[in-house]
Amino acid sequence: MVIEELIEKAREAQKLAYAPYSNFPVGAALITEDGTVFTGCNIESAAYGATNCAERVAIQKAVSEGYHSFTHLAVVGREDYTYPCGICRQVIMEFAPKSKIIVSGKDDYVLHNAEDLLPYAFTGKDLL
Repeated sequence: MVIEELIEKAREAQKLAYAPYSNFPVGAALITEDGTVFTGCNIESAAYGATNCAERVAIQKAVSEGYHSFTHLAVVGREDYTYPCGICRQVIMEFAPKSKIIVSGKDDYVLHNAEDLLPYAFTGKDLL
């Protein structure tokens, strides 16, 4: 799957977002090493701490289905680039540290290594 197709999957997921408080729908699409795609959208709660971001929804769906190896994660928000929040960056480093992160704007995208988004991440290695 090419990057543009993964971005389109994220845009489709974005349409399903439940964002009545922020009015900021976000979509994500995660591809596994075998080509399986998992999507996610942000799901808000009036108790903001219970809100779940699109990136984490996609990752949690994949992990709950037994997948642990990912190559790319696409994130779409509004017309400007929407980057993963700090909590999502930590989860990405836990489950997709070698993945390429695609951050899409209206007409283009930027590509990052997961480590670029969270340098000096706290990982399981730190617990040894």
